[in-house]
Amino acid sequence: MGKVAAAIDGGFATQLTQHVGDLVDGDPLWSARFNATNPKAVKAVHEDFLAAGAELIRTNTYQASVDGYMKHLGLSKEDAVRLIAEAVKLAHEARDDFQRKHPEGAKVKIFGSIGPYGACLADGSEYSGNYMATTAHSTIRQWHKERISIIVEAGVDGLAIETLPSAREGEILLDLMQQEFPDVKFWISFQCPNGTETAAGDNYSETVRKIWQIVQEDEKLRQNFLAIGVNCSHPDSVASLFAHLNDPQQVPADKKIPLIAYPNSGEMYDVVEKKWISSRAGRPLESYIEEWIALGARYVGGCCRNYASNIRRIRETLDNLPETILASNN
Repeated sequence: MGKVAAAIDGGFATQLTQHVGDLVDGDPLWSARFNATNPKAVKAVHEDFLAAGAELIRTNTYQASVDGYMKHLGLSKEDAVRLIAEAVKLAHEARDDFQRKHPEGAKVKIFGSIGPYGACLADGSEYSGNYMATTAHSTIRQWHKERISIIVEAGVDGLAIETLPSAREGEILLDLMQQEFPDVKFWISFQCPNGTETAAGDNYSETVRKIWQIVQEDEKLRQNFLAIGVNCSHPDSVASLFAHLNDPQQVPADKKIPLIAYPNSGEMYDVVEKKWISSRAGRPLESYIEEWIALGARYVGGCCRNYASNIRRIRETLDNLPETILASNN
């Protein structure tokens, strides 16, 4: 995108509450239900983030799947496929409308949101990854392949493979991208409960380095792999997770791992009560941006409980970064 770091959007379900009220959390389809019940609100959320300065927006498909729509909305398979594709179309409509009004701006990217297999279980297991021990990896791979195929065919600039709890699911998806979608750009982002490990307990640094090594060994992957990072985690943990990945004493400037960070607000989600426990981070999200970029972040934004207003402040922060930060990340 030509800048030291690009601003991505924030928490889709969070911003959606500004249009539909307290109807999102606790639903087994989460925000994905509204692709069917209130597509105008879905489009409005995209518009909110675009107006806030997001250079990349994600489709409302994090928790959308063919089997999920068939189970919870009673749709046929054909209609479930169509609904996922229509979610992508809503992002296109929002972007097209925005860019007609702002033709001077750079073209906004649309990425398909690809949540973990655990999201479809609607039991909070994307925050533990415990399903990896009880579900065949071939099942997980096929589940991802089906909806990625729909989203890619509907037309996106890339995929946001996000909130993965385990290294193994990341490796499954990396192999899937390599074998089945070799021309599609993407990033991979993990959910981490602290500054050292993934939700499933994998060492984060080892996980990132292993994936990066696989990428480096394949020319197509090198061309299409945009970043690896962390999302839906406490913002205080990001710097610790990134700290040693691009150590200038060990990693040459041209070998830096491109990173992405879009944490939540610092609040905790109670998977039993299915609600957020209000305890935001002590610092505003935008105050972390310089540090993350200095560590190698190429994309920054917000996840759960971060509204369009938070993304606006991130955009403003990026626009006013000091020259020393810009130089350090080039």
